[in-house]
Amino acid sequence: MAGQSDAATASTGFDGLIHARPPLGGVQREDLLATAAGLVGAALVFAVMFWVVDAREVLAAASRADPVLLAAVAGVILLWNASWGLALWNVLRALDIRIPVRTALLVNAAGAFANHVTPFGQAGGEPVTAWLLSQTAGTDYEVSLASITSLDAINVVPSLAFAAVGSLYYVTTETDGELGLLPLAVIGAAIVLPIVAALVWRYRTTIRGRAGGTVAAVVHRVVGAIPRVSLPDAETVAERITGFTNAVGRVAVSRERLVAALGCSALGWALQAFALWVTFIALDSFVPLYVPFFVLPLGKVGSVLPTPGGLGGTEAINVTLLTLLTAVSAPTIAAVVTIHSVGGYLLTTTVGAAATSALGVRA
Repeated sequence: MAGQSDAATASTGFDGLIHARPPLGGVQREDLLATAAGLVGAALVFAVMFWVVDAREVLAAASRADPVLLAAVAGVILLWNASWGLALWNVLRALDIRIPVRTALLVNAAGAFANHVTPFGQAGGEPVTAWLLSQTAGTDYEVSLASITSLDAINVVPSLAFAAVGSLYYVTTETDGELGLLPLAVIGAAIVLPIVAALVWRYRTTIRGRAGGTVAAVVHRVVGAIPRVSLPDAETVAERITGFTNAVGRVAVSRERLVAALGCSALGWALQAFALWVTFIALDSFVPLYVPFFVLPLGKVGSVLPTPGGLGGTEAINVTLLTLLTAVSAPTIAAVVTIHSVGGYLLTTTVGAAATSALGVRA
């Protein structure tokens, strides 16, 4: 909180697992440099993309956008984020964490802000979001992290399903497709990944027992090299790992809440894809409705780029796939993706920053 000292907030980050600097309080110079470097990297990716497709034509295409439809796109993007906030609320209910829907929406929005200002996209912001949730809901950090991790896993299910259905439609309707084996690889992933997940769940106790010692050893080695950080004992680390995995398990077996969370997640993906489709219409172009459902999940692979929110990598993949899948000109596609993605990035970052402020957490 804003009134806490750095020493007091330092222990909240991992709630006894690792007593390190606070995830949000006291932003350090290294964090700012990493974020700045990530933004520079994203700018370079966009610069190359605009150079390839001709920046002047991209600007000309963007200037033709219908402002009314763009406002509708912004509204749909906000609804998409609200849907994922409702998914988080259902995950929290599965863990018997009772917070108002409004608070879950704010935490989800603040989490988007954290993802957008830390490198490596989701991986960078999820620990921060978990810390923020633990402060807001008064839960143990590992339980908060389990809820955020569970939400991420839940979000993968509809995205993979949409991509698989789009791939199946593509391979059955396109006799001379330019995507090669990619659609078949997506369909294969949609089959293999659930099997792997089921096996991991089936043997979770064995895996946890064998992995616990390895994780504890890694934590000791890494944390021991960090100045001003107290080293947790192996038993504490093992307890925290058990608490985390148990919390994830409680979400998995709460069928009613799990189904509700999956439904909200799927709605969010559908709204995100619909927003992209409407953006094409706003620029006086048209693509089949199935295309955004197929492209957007695959574009998320670009979030592994070490830029805030994966900015740049996702857009490059989306532009490439849309160019191969549609007859729309490359400059128009670049304009559409930029408006939808970068515009959505700026919108959700702004709303997320306001949500962080509303929750009373110092950024």
